[in-house]
Amino acid sequence: MSEANQSTVVVIGSLNIDYFTRVDCLPSPGETVASLGLELYHGGKGANQAISAARQGSAVRFFGSVGDDTEGKEYREALEKEGIDLTHLHSSSVRTGSAFITVDESGENMIVVAPGANDELTGANILQGKSALLACQAVLANFEIPAPALVEAARIANEGAVPLVINPSPLDPLFPWHEIRTDYLIVNEGEATELLEFPPLTEDVSMVRQRMTEMRIENLIITRGGSDTIIYERTGEMHSVETLPVLPIDTVGAGDAFAGCFASRIADGESLENAVRSANCAGALTTLGSGAQAPVPDREKVDQHLKHLHSNT
Repeated sequence: MSEANQSTVVVIGSLNIDYFTRVDCLPSPGETVASLGLELYHGGKGANQAISAARQGSAVRFFGSVGDDTEGKEYREALEKEGIDLTHLHSSSVRTGSAFITVDESGENMIVVAPGANDELTGANILQGKSALLACQAVLANFEIPAPALVEAARIANEGAVPLVINPSPLDPLFPWHEIRTDYLIVNEGEATELLEFPPLTEDVSMVRQRMTEMRIENLIITRGGSDTIIYERTGEMHSVETLPVLPIDTVGAGDAFAGCFASRIADGESLENAVRSANCAGALTTLGSGAQAPVPDREKVDQHLKHLHSNT
């Protein structure tokens, strides 16, 4: 994609240092298990999503907060190498955020996050970058940052009719959905049930639409691992989009790769269904490697697998 035709995505979210361990089986409450090794990676949903969008060819501007410690400085350098604009990445005296990730032999994971500097991002920080938000083609945000910062970003996006993509993970039951309009909401099945207060796939579509109207959500996208992704349009039908069949090594970062790819494709003007199909491929391909960022595919690789997917449907 030429720079003249390059879309711009603003990503608002977290940066974490991921402490990654692998075990035979995930521990039960109160149980201690031996790790097969410890590895450190760069992670955090915001940075993961930003890298995914950048590798899809979008110009990415990142809004967040990172510690001024050694880890934070090294992380800045890594994101700059990905071509991500860090003008609005604030430095904090608070330690860079951390995540403690354990993955079992089937690829399932457990994650504990210590937010650190991520919690220092404010609405005022977002407001300082208002012009960048209004000039982009999509805004992508997640819930690993303080709600006031996300709400401020959402209001600016709504004001400028910029497509707003939210991945509300981890869920916040007190988030003021009625104060903003969400164009695209990306959740997994468990999050969808918790968010809507009923399991959407077992209920009438009209019930889902009603809840979407109450929450001011235009399009609800439910990812389901290796199963088809489900799309609910508030003013349309429910439909499913096939995903790419893979044998995952680990699922850490797959949802973030999905979200970043989706936002990039929406910013490029692709249809909702095509953007989801591309995002399905990005998420699936990310499960074939370790860590949340290194395995995230570029646009060429996603497009190659899209052709394969189409040839088998």
